[in-house]
Amino acid sequence: MNAPSYTYYPGCSLQHRSHAYEVSNRAVARVLGIELAELDDWNCCGATEYFSINRLPAYALVARNLALAEQAGARELVVPCSACFLNLHKTDAHMRQHPHLEHNINLALKAGDLHYDPGSVRVRHLVEVIINDIGFETLSKLVRRPLYGLKLAAYYGCLIVRPDNALDDVEQPMLMDRMIEALGAEAVHFSMKTACCGGHMTQISETTALEMIHRLVRNASVNEADGMVTICPMCQLNLDVYQDPANRMFETSYTMPVLFFTQLIGLALGLSPEELGFGQEFVSITPLVEKIRDTPPPRAKPERRPRQALPMPAMPH
Repeated sequence: MNAPSYTYYPGCSLQHRSHAYEVSNRAVARVLGIELAELDDWNCCGATEYFSINRLPAYALVARNLALAEQAGARELVVPCSACFLNLHKTDAHMRQHPHLEHNINLALKAGDLHYDPGSVRVRHLVEVIINDIGFETLSKLVRRPLYGLKLAAYYGCLIVRPDNALDDVEQPMLMDRMIEALGAEAVHFSMKTACCGGHMTQISETTALEMIHRLVRNASVNEADGMVTICPMCQLNLDVYQDPANRMFETSYTMPVLFFTQLIGLALGLSPEELGFGQEFVSITPLVEKIRDTPPPRAKPERRPRQALPMPAMPH
């Protein structure tokens, strides 16, 4: 049987700061028997800034990738970055909903001998492809090193489950939580799983950004997570790179590892840390890997008690 093949849009982040995400995506895809065929001549999705400056060029920039995918005969476009996924999905949806916008975007694309028929390419996030096309059952069967003993917080971020995307429940997404359990680890309660990491706020108001990052790491730590698992390069960057500055600002000492979801899958599939791009992170993954046990820990019957919201952390003077 031929391996399933997907047209793949990696996005800019995976070529540079989040290269570990790309390395782990490719490694896990090989083990799962799927092919990620990179879209030829793709361009940046513009992140969020372009849409804040001039919407038509921003839409046209994104639509060019959709037009290239359609031209290549792709019916689906698989994306690992949440910002890229949002922009591609949003552009396709808005072109379908607004004929005047579609007309103007295609006028812009015509300058490059391109055209996009909205709805012709389905935009999918890589996490949804692995979970829905491969499935939890198959994933569990391929596990070579169950992640026994690990407690993990599934962090979806603010982009991937917003109402327009319909990927999972908007308030309480569970796809990654179920994936964590399928790999042998425990998904801890994490009430801030869809809260914003601050995005590019670190470049605008560092104090605000560090407060947002601190709240996320603190919430995961209070719920006894050994690490956080994310599907977004920006989320991983903020929580990893700015965790130490947040510690200095709030006089804390958190050392919370932040993994990409494919790195976690790869560990369970028996791949080495080197094959998964470990070593590029600021907060070391090594303590988390060393916590993996050979046998499952006894499952205590959960105590039923009301969950209390964490108080807001006091801002430093």
